[in-house]
Amino acid sequence: MDNYNLMLGNELFQKSYFKAHEKEFLELAEKGQTPKALYIGCSDSRVVPDLMTNSAPGDLFVVRNIGNFVAPYKPDEDFHSTASAIEYAVSVLKVKNIIVCGHTKCGAIEAIHNKSCSDDPELVHTKTWLTLGDSAKSQALLALGLNADKDILYRLTEKLSVISQIENLLTYPSVKTRIDSNEISVHGWIYDIESGEIEYYDPEISQFVPLSSLREEKSE
Repeated sequence: MDNYNLMLGNELFQKSYFKAHEKEFLELAEKGQTPKALYIGCSDSRVVPDLMTNSAPGDLFVVRNIGNFVAPYKPDEDFHSTASAIEYAVSVLKVKNIIVCGHTKCGAIEAIHNKSCSDDPELVHTKTWLTLGDSAKSQALLALGLNADKDILYRLTEKLSVISQIENLLTYPSVKTRIDSNEISVHGWIYDIESGEIEYYDPEISQFVPLSSLREEKSE
């Protein structure tokens, strides 16, 4: 997609979606944002949080990075993009929910197993960043063994990584304090790029189950 196509896309957006929702956009511009959730997801172009949740502008405060990783809290003055987004969402925007969303066929997870970034000097930052998935990799190999089918190994690692990133998220004092006081709820999701379905992690049974099951529980 070149710049011309992007320009045409913006023109269509202005004439259709923006015009149909102009009142809502103006209210967001005048009153500011009050998102319902902080969404931490992967930069993968196949995963579009607004589309897959049918969210409206202003609903999600989105931060995306390679592998939907969360680095542990580190109180220094270095540059921490994801940490900054977490702090802003929690302490300024006062979000009530945090979603850590992984997805199937994740290139970051495959790279962790294949060590495809280890010798490339142009991927020095990526190599370091991917170490945030090492814990999930080790757990998956321990559970399935070194000779496990690669697809099964990758799918398990993707899920274990979501849990691992939530554990890192809990190292942030502002997050932990608000969880303990029931001001914030944290959710772990896996999005299936081949079906469009989402599973969420249920800590009571230590399993990922269809997100749609929450609707069934609510209707009972």
